[in-house]
Amino acid sequence: MDMRHEYYGYDREQLLAAPKLPLSCLKDNEAVFRQMAGQMTEEIESHNARGEKTVFICPVGPVGQYPFFVELVNERGISLKDTWFINMDEYLDDDRQWIPMEHPLSFRGFMEREVYARIRPELVMPKEQRIFPDPNNTSYIPQLIEELGGVDIAFGGIGINGHVAFNEADASMSGEEFLAQRTRVLAISPETRAANAIGDFNGALEDMPRYCVTIGIYEIAHARKIRLGCFRSWHRAVVRRAGYGEPTAAFPVSLLQDHPDITLTFTEYVASLED
Repeated sequence: MDMRHEYYGYDREQLLAAPKLPLSCLKDNEAVFRQMAGQMTEEIESHNARGEKTVFICPVGPVGQYPFFVELVNERGISLKDTWFINMDEYLDDDRQWIPMEHPLSFRGFMEREVYARIRPELVMPKEQRIFPDPNNTSYIPQLIEELGGVDIAFGGIGINGHVAFNEADASMSGEEFLAQRTRVLAISPETRAANAIGDFNGALEDMPRYCVTIGIYEIAHARKIRLGCFRSWHRAVVRRAGYGEPTAAFPVSLLQDHPDITLTFTEYVASLED
């Protein structure tokens, strides 16, 4: 019996025809990243004009949006003083503590070097508004989000098993159980470790961290807007399952199909099935 899923064979036209969540196709990686940077700055400028705070959930993966974001902030003189960046996750060592910021995979180190240090000092937000999930205080982010009045936009990518942040797939859970998960420490799945080793660490699987601390799918699902970007070769399958697969905790992004304001943007390369 043929067990293949038909949607994995959808061409560009079929992919965009009738998905279960809004899909958007742009020319290339730069277009996707420029769009994301524009969404970030437009939201901040709009809130600043109204005297309101801006709260984002931010990834380190994808990261291509950040150079464009930094450029826009500096060129336009956009104040981030009332902006909160709540980063999605961070790798942990075998003692379940943050890996050092100097580690080449450290998300904290990346954000400091490539984002905060590159923004004009008079524009960048205070350090207490640059948030990472803490393995020793996992309740802080859910409490902070409530105090801030919610998240305006959750930005992110999608992992090979459908995870958003490090909310790893778990086929043993119902959708409702999975969506109730908040910020926590967990083991990284073998699939994610392998994909991330290939994409981010030159394939050095044996040195990939085994643990992480992640913002919960609950916090992401309750953001007012969700904006996801996909651009890798294996994202071809990911976006097709996200758009046409059944909602299941075995592929977590599918559980966001009913979110009232979500968009998944990808490149023409991902939309195509030809190299």
